[in-house]
Amino acid sequence: MSQISDNQMLDSGSECKMLIRMNWEMLAAIGQLAAVFVGIPSLIYLAVQIREQTKERRQSAVNVLTAQWGDLTCALHDSAELSAIFLRGVQSFADLDAVSKLRFSSFFNRFFNHFEAMYFSYLDGILTASAWGKIDRTLSDFIAYPGIRQWWETRKHWHTEEFGHVVEAIIARGDEPKAYSAYNLREIVAPETSS
Repeated sequence: MSQISDNQMLDSGSECKMLIRMNWEMLAAIGQLAAVFVGIPSLIYLAVQIREQTKERRQSAVNVLTAQWGDLTCALHDSAELSAIFLRGVQSFADLDAVSKLRFSSFFNRFFNHFEAMYFSYLDGILTASAWGKIDRTLSDFIAYPGIRQWWETRKHWHTEEFGHVVEAIIARGDEPKAYSAYNLREIVAPETSS
């Protein structure tokens, strides 16, 4: 039988410690690798969930804006008197009597507040560029009328500076009023009201 020398025992002890250390390092590396394989799908799942929630929130916000828009325009088709004030007022806010100015101003203040909310929704990424383009074209059609511009001069201080810049840029373009060009606006008179 051969005897193992002290040097050989030391060598095998060092090898054993080295193997143990390598085993722990390998286990740590395997653990880290497993964490990556488990973590990446979790992060992907989380990202997908956040994206879906963001889509749902955007759609919900758009639905609210659409409902508010519908409620606002409902006032025009529900009241012949308000419709007549609207059509006269877009021609000349200055020519309206005091009560008509109040009603016109109240309507357009709500209208412009709604446009302003949509503008900030666009800036916040809730509305798409194409949705804002549609709103911008609608706003431009209204602002082209002299009565709306006259009204704006009396109420622009009620709106944010950012939105004011949007309206002023539309006014600066000098668009021709066309939205109601086929309505014979000069023939509009206030409807008879029953007492």
